Amino acid sequence: MVNWQSLEYAITPSAPFDIKGCWSGSSTIFPGNKPVIYYTGIDPHENQVQNYAVPEDPSDPYLRKWKMPAQGNPMVVADKGMNASAFRDPTTAWFANGYWNILVGSKHDRTGIAYLFKSKDLKKWSKARHPLHSVPNTGMWECPDFYPVLKSGKKGLDTSVLGSDVKHVLKVSLDLTRYDYYTLGTYYSHQDKYVPDKDQVDGWGGLRYDYGNFYASKTFFDPAKNRRILWGWANESDSQKDDVKKGWAGIQLVPRTVLLDPSGKQLVLWPIEEIETLRGKKVQMRNQQLKKGEHIEIKGISGTQADVDITFSIPDLDKAEPFDPSWTDPQDLCHKKKSNAHGAVGPFGLLAFASEKLEEFTPVFFRIFKAQDKHVVLMCSDASRSTSRKKVYKPTFGGFVDVDLSNKKLSLRTLIDHSVVESFAAGGKTCISSRVYPTRAVLNQARVFAFNNGTETVTLDNVNAWSMKRPKRMNN
Repeated sequence: MVNWQSLEYAITPSAPFDIKGCWSGSSTIFPGNKPVIYYTGIDPHENQVQNYAVPEDPSDPYLRKWKMPAQGNPMVVADKGMNASAFRDPTTAWFANGYWNILVGSKHDRTGIAYLFKSKDLKKWSKARHPLHSVPNTGMWECPDFYPVLKSGKKGLDTSVLGSDVKHVLKVSLDLTRYDYYTLGTYYSHQDKYVPDKDQVDGWGGLRYDYGNFYASKTFFDPAKNRRILWGWANESDSQKDDVKKGWAGIQLVPRTVLLDPSGKQLVLWPIEEIETLRGKKVQMRNQQLKKGEHIEIKGISGTQADVDITFSIPDLDKAEPFDPSWTDPQDLCHKKKSNAHGAVGPFGLLAFASEKLEEFTPVFFRIFKAQDKHVVLMCSDASRSTSRKKVYKPTFGGFVDVDLSNKKLSLRTLIDHSVVESFAAGGKTCISSRVYPTRAVLNQARVFAFNNGTETVTLDNVNAWSMKRPKRMNN
């Protein structure tokens, strides 16, 4: 999961059912250790159809070569009542009540849809009587994902696991917003129906894996370590000319484990443990106060490849600013209350990719407010000062962190890697990823600081930081 070897393309346009393109899909390992790829192909009429591919040599440990049999392809096509130009991204298959099942993302007018298809023999697929789930005014659902999570415990589950001790997750990538959203709920397998929990927001205002640059994600079950792992894609924020010069565009972010939070109301994501094998010498700091306007450099680590884990202690929460209930959009709130906008408890956090005189920096920070019966924690990642370059997209991202502050502590882990800042608040309750393109804060000119621009003092209770080594093998 850390070292990767580049291989030849697994699937390329080769037949009428995919002659105009091979698009996203999923793989499934069927009983008998039989892998199959389900993917979307574009046919000569520009229709999106669902196809399958099987390995030419199942004994090859890398499964280098795949074939798309003429018999049985395309395996699923849109019927007359469906939109064949918006019908894509089949999921991993799961088994329930004697049938194998897959979802395909789609839309009808502005209603997002997860169509359900069923098969007993993996050869003939039939559309269920109704979609597994749909939501008005959400637009096209890309890259749907559907899987179980344990209500209690730290193990992942195979996609086909059912039972009273699990919840199900339905994730969709909304083409209209270019963000991934998910809900937690109940899968009624006998009714071919998924119902989100009552407290879940089903749509644009709902839960997200990551509140930053993160899209078209996909999970899989790792049976070797009994865990579910999430992959997410981050696109480029610089120009097409830059992409051509680099020779590549878009990256997969660090793989993350997926668990249900003990509250049962959200997921918790955390970098897989293998990432820690890249850590170099550990740097530690303890009990360092940060008064208003102060920033402290975390020395002894690389500013361009680092893993920084901080626990902040907040001595006085009573002076937190009042929270306005109309503040429902955390990204908009972060845009208004940037890292240099002085508050009471915060903003405080980390300055990544910081140049010596702070001409460039990317802050990841918290700001704490006081609502009627609880504290509200806002997490932000702001790229607006990340580079001196003009023609670069420099967004501000934000998310609320549902965390108990009774112990007056708040944690932030950040992975820094050349053009990527991935941050995890409160043990992975809220995550934000950003792409940045500094011109001054590069190589040995990049620094990392902890900072506080709030009137109330905060303490660096515990700082653990490491420079990160390059993987032994990379795919470029």
